[in-house]
Amino acid sequence: MKITALLATATALAATALLTACTTGARTPPSAPAPGAYADVNGLHMYYEIHGTPSSAPPLVLLHGALSGIGTDFGQLIPELAKTRQVIAIEQQAHGHTADIDRPLREEQMAADTVALLHSIGIQRADLLGYSMGAGIALQITVTHPELVHKQILAAGSLDENGLRPGLLDGIAGLQPEMLHGTTFHNDYLKNAPRPQDFPQLVSRIREHDTTAMPRFPIAAVRAATAPTLTVIGDSDVIRLDHALEMFRAFGGDIQGDTPAGLPKAQLAILPGTSHLSLVHRPELLLPIISAFLSNTTTQSIA
Repeated sequence: MKITALLATATALAATALLTACTTGARTPPSAPAPGAYADVNGLHMYYEIHGTPSSAPPLVLLHGALSGIGTDFGQLIPELAKTRQVIAIEQQAHGHTADIDRPLREEQMAADTVALLHSIGIQRADLLGYSMGAGIALQITVTHPELVHKQILAAGSLDENGLRPGLLDGIAGLQPEMLHGTTFHNDYLKNAPRPQDFPQLVSRIREHDTTAMPRFPIAAVRAATAPTLTVIGDSDVIRLDHALEMFRAFGGDIQGDTPAGLPKAQLAILPGTSHLSLVHRPELLLPIISAFLSNTTTQSIA
């Protein structure tokens, strides 16, 4: 469901995906920077940030992509999103300020960690915005904990590996840490990670996940989801456009809205001139779409 790192090979493509060692003598993890905090869940010392103040709207939970973190993916969105609602951004195992532990990366586990963290800080109902790998985590939460999810936004995610463009997983299989040196992913990791020397382990976890354990969501489970869903994709994404349409249909979209029944609870947005990597860096396109979807409380019907 997520799409991991889209970056460079020696031959000119830069093709890996965004949708995941340990050494002895590691330094003591630093205290959380403001407005960050840590929660101990499922054996993980998990980092999160809270922005904005509680309002009548559910809090919005941000779930980042693979190899990334809060600031890397959502730094341009959080200041505006937090003006109207509380925003809770979470960093998953081995990413950002959250150190790795001895277990592979799996959507099921990352979703369980996220749910445990939200419950630990008193959140019983929330909107979710997941990008790339985070979209897979969001959908896993929606499928397994429907009572927690008010609305969900799945940005640049897929239901299974068939949603990826041909050849993408072959590129990921050859991903090496040095291919990412000098990128924002690597620089942010060195700046934020409790153990900066673990970057090769993060790349190894992503490579193992994407080549052996891509999530597969049964279409019946997707169709049974009750949370209104906005599917977002770039017009030049690593996710196939026809797959995004399949997702939209699975959530109840692609119907005629000019009837007494009105519009469906599902929405689809295709961002023009947008790739997988650039999707979360288009605030001028994303913010109005997110705001309209989250604030909509009715479906349209004809007179």
